[in-house]
Amino acid sequence: MRNLLASTIATLILLASTAAIAQAPKQECAIGYVTGIGGAAQNVREYLALPDRDKYRYLADNPINCRVSDEGRASACTGLTSFRHEKVSVYDDVDNATMAVVARVELDRGTYPAIIVVPRPNVQCEE
Repeated sequence: MRNLLASTIATLILLASTAAIAQAPKQECAIGYVTGIGGAAQNVREYLALPDRDKYRYLADNPINCRVSDEGRASACTGLTSFRHEKVSVYDDVDNATMAVVARVELDRGTYPAIIVVPRPNVQCEE
């Protein structure tokens, strides 16, 4: 009887951990290329929710802007920018539609690496 109970508990734990692993989004690659838009998470979500006719105007009205530290690190970015086959480091999965990447972002003061969010379909993994 004890063996049956122990076996049942072990099976339930195994099933629960397998289900948790299956639900966690997987990071598909470490280095990739982005073509399309990227920027602050809130701006990317708003952009993706817009009808196609309004997307260009939203991009023009919300240029990317980041705070740059004395060490040359960009943070607290807002707005959007567009990329054309830009090499990036994949940082983390944000959700099923977007992922965080480290990309070189062109600002008024120069070009700096920043952690931004991009739509998942805009990222092509390096092979």
